[in-house]
This record gives sequence, structure tokens and C-alpha cells, in this order.
Amino acid sequence: MDMVNIKVNGVSYEVPQGSTILEAARYAGIDIPTLCYLKDINQIGACRMCMVEVKGARSLVAACIYAVADGMEIFTNSPKVQESRKMTLELLLSVHDRKCLTCERSGNCELQTLCNEMGIEEDTRFEGALPAGEKDTSTAYLERNNAKCILCRRCVAACQNQHVSVIGANNRGFDTSIGCAFETPLADVSCVACGQCIVSCPTGALTEKDYTQDVLDAINDPEKVVIVQTAPAVRAALGEEFGLPIGTNVEGKMVAALRRLGFDKVFDTDFGADMTIMEEASEFIHRVQNGGKLPMITSCSPGWVKFCEHYYPDLIDNLSTCKSPQNMTGALIKTWYAQREGIDPKNIVSVSVMPCTAKKFEIKRDHEDAAGLPDVDISLTTRELARLIKKAKLNFNALPDEKFDDAMGVSTGAGVIFGATGGVMEAALRTAADVLEGKSLEQIDYHEVRGTASFKEATYHVGGMDVKVAVVSGLSNADALLKKVRAGEADYQFIEVMCCPGGCVNGGGQPIQSATVRAYTDLKSARAKALYDQDKAMPLRKSHENPVLKKCYEEFLTDGPNGHKAHEILHTSYVKRGI
Repeated sequence: MDMVNIKVNGVSYEVPQGSTILEAARYAGIDIPTLCYLKDINQIGACRMCMVEVKGARSLVAACIYAVADGMEIFTNSPKVQESRKMTLELLLSVHDRKCLTCERSGNCELQTLCNEMGIEEDTRFEGALPAGEKDTSTAYLERNNAKCILCRRCVAACQNQHVSVIGANNRGFDTSIGCAFETPLADVSCVACGQCIVSCPTGALTEKDYTQDVLDAINDPEKVVIVQTAPAVRAALGEEFGLPIGTNVEGKMVAALRRLGFDKVFDTDFGADMTIMEEASEFIHRVQNGGKLPMITSCSPGWVKFCEHYYPDLIDNLSTCKSPQNMTGALIKTWYAQREGIDPKNIVSVSVMPCTAKKFEIKRDHEDAAGLPDVDISLTTRELARLIKKAKLNFNALPDEKFDDAMGVSTGAGVIFGATGGVMEAALRTAADVLEGKSLEQIDYHEVRGTASFKEATYHVGGMDVKVAVVSGLSNADALLKKVRAGEADYQFIEVMCCPGGCVNGGGQPIQSATVRAYTDLKSARAKALYDQDKAMPLRKSHENPVLKKCYEEFLTDGPNGHKAHEILHTSYVKRGI
């Protein structure tokens, strides 16, 4: 790597050639403030917070887009730079809704943090006006409030990065706002509900639609049996909301917190993941042996499914018909569990905690109602669960470690790794390989499909045949792969697609980390490691070895995986949508 010599605030450094000043400053241990910059997603120099002084330059330059050169002298904290940043913040505040005490992002707002650090006073020298327009609350999963938008365009870049691009800048000058074309409500465009715009936003302009009060109302209704399930990725990130290191597995404390919030039963979505593998692996084997539609593509990521329905409706038949683990668990709660416990399903309120905003859309889809009622009534994000815990004043870090309730609390390592890209594929392979080989295989770690790379492929020889698989995460990467599938250029038999880059651990409902943290920390890898570590330590690591799952098939789904009754309860259908 070629290096160049520069000076930052009078100190000499050697940094990689081609680095931006922002990157070079970080080599020097200096964080230059930013608002629009987001590593690997948005580098446009629009917010002007990162302005620095370069010796010999006529004016200040934007550090996030200005490349270093040999001999360059940079000043990141001069009076001129400080005055520029202060003026930028004051101008932003002049057109910003400053109701910080009631803002969902208070305490985790990058604009608020910078104003505190810069000593900005409430009465600034500029008098502006709040942007015109109303909140967009048209969807079941997301809300936009442009009165809190700073036009950083991170959300626009995140949407483009997902190859969806349904939002952008409308109008010009002072009237510029972020929204859909022709101010169309978000519910009426081909948004896939992934929520990557939310986790990219530095302020409270974008939030998930909050259903925490609905959950509290249900818990306080004596006529209702309120049952909660939590997805694998939630345990790997929830601790961040309480100051724990990124990648801390807080499963036990999470279960304890849910009990203390008043839920009647606390179940593990990992059980539903094991069930999904039983159905999905059986469906795959059936397709392979009976000339079914290949490649079969996973269906557990609702943002991906919606993307397919909008942009690749001709490939819908390639989707597995399996419901996601969330809805399989919900379906079994209101059928098998309700039947066993003698509970009228109408009295059950089924709640899920997911790392995902698209799950809020998924629960309202057609054919997600095995008992004639929604499989899941309310879907919360990881962030919403954290709000409930904080509202109840639970000392999360001091809670004991407790276990899930047995009825659907038993799971395997295969179910745990569902939260990471490649996890669904590896879990499916563990079961499919055993079935096709007719014996229990000792080698069950499929390292070729692990890791946070956006695309992975491998070929495995099982049951006397070569099975070529592919794993992709992030919809722009999925789009590139699907173009090849559509053109007949991809000869895979099985494909895993995760909507969010890195999988559910990086979902749109996970704790929001600042651009600075995201620049230094690989969130995807740290959170995924927590899941793979748990998988490695579990006594059961194959879905078909789950004893509760076996019991479910023996006494309820009696015609076995992929059987008629399983299809009625655990499978679904899809819709060809417009763009």
C-alpha cells in the first residue's frame, strides 16, 4: 500500500494514499464531525459539518470527499473551522423541530450530540421556519416526519443501496424535502419495509411505527393471554440499548425482562426457525426429487419477499412456500399450543419481537392466519422492546438469566444462526444432508456459506448428488443474482436471500448506532459472532433433533413435514405486485 506524509494539527502522520481527509484524521486518532457521511453508503459532502482547513486552499474543504496529498497540512480544530461548524448547526436548528424532550431519538440523535458538544444555545442567531407538509404515517411499519429532517440524504442513499429507490429529494432550495415522487404516500409505492432508512437516519425524522402501548393494553387486559416470541438476532443486539458491548448475547436477561413486563409466556422464535427448516428442507428435497421449480429460494425474510413480489414477480414460483419463523411460531401458538392448553385462540394476543420493520408488514399479509386469526397480532422491533423495558424501569443489566418457557422454548443451534446471513442455508443443509444421506453426519459446520460477505456460493455432494447453493444479503446484491437466475445463467439448486446486508443481525429494527460507531465497528460480524458462539455451545445443533418439534409432528402435524396439515398451517402464498 502506497503511503503519503501529511500533517494534522501540526503533527506528522503517514497515511494510505487515496484516503480522504476524514479517513486520514481517523488514522491520526481524530474524529471529524459528520452528519451526512455514512461509511460505504453516503459520501456526498452535503451537510458541511466536516469542513476543515487545508494550508494553501482558498476555502474550507469537506473532509469526507477531499483526498489527501503528500505534504498536505490539515487543521481540524482551528477558530475558522469551529465557527463554520457552529454556523452550520445553527442554520440546521433554524428549520428543525426542536421538541427534543419528546423525540424518540433524544439521547441517540447525532444532531443533538453535536449541538451539545459545540455548546449551541437554544436561541440561535438565525430565524427560520419548519418545513411545510404532514407526517407520512401511511404504512404499518414506518413514519416520516420531515420537520426533523436535516436533508442529509442518508435515507435516500440507504434506499438506493437496497436497489429500491422509492424516496428522494423533492422540490428545490428552501422547499426541498425528502419523500416519494409526487409526494405519493409511502404505502402506495414499492417500498419493501426493510427499515434501512431508519437505522441510517441521524435524527428522529424516520422511526418505526410504535406499537408498545398496544402491547401494554393487552398485558393489562385480564381476559387476554399474551404470549411473546423473540427472534435470534434480538438477543445479539438488545444489550446495546443498555450500554453493553456490541455482540453481547443477552438471551437470559431478555427472557427475565419479558416475564417482568407481564407476558404470560415467553417463547423462542428459534423453535419456529427449527420448524421452518423441517418444512423448507423437506420442500427442497421434494422439489429436487419430483422435478419441482428450481432454484428454490428462501422465504423467511419479508423484505426480500416483498422485493421479489414487486420487482421479480416472474420468480415467485421459486420462493419456498414456508412461512417465516415468526409466523410459523405464531401459527402454532394459536393452533397446537392453544389446543393443548385449552385456550380459545380468540383470547390469545400473539406478540413478536423482531430485528425487523418488515415483520410489521408481514403479519398483515394474506394467508398468515392458520387459526382464522392473525398468526401474530403485534410485531415489535428490538428498539421497541428496549423502550418497554426502560418505561417499566427495569434494571436490565442486573436481571438474572432465565430460560424460555418449555412449550416452545426448546431450540437448536440451527435455529439460532438464522439471524446471520448464511445461517438459514447452513441450518437447512444440516437437516437436508442427514435426510439425503440417510444417517446423522458428524460434519455440520458449513463454513463456505458463513461470514458477512454479500455473496457466497458452494457445492456440496450429498445423497449421491451435487447441490450447488448461493447465499446473498442486501437487495442490490440479490438483484444482481436474480438477473442471472432470470436469464438462466445461474445453475443453483438452493438460494438464501436476506433483505438486509449481513442478515437479520443488521435489520432495520435493531439498535441504532451512530455514523462514528459504524465507521469503526463491523456491526454485522460482532452481532453474528454472538449467534455462532451460542450455536457452537448448544447440545443440539440440527433442527430435526429438536424434541419439542418431534412432539409437535407426532401429536399435531401427523402427516409429517411438508404434509397436508403442515401446508395448511405453516405455508403461505405470494402476490404479484406493481412497481
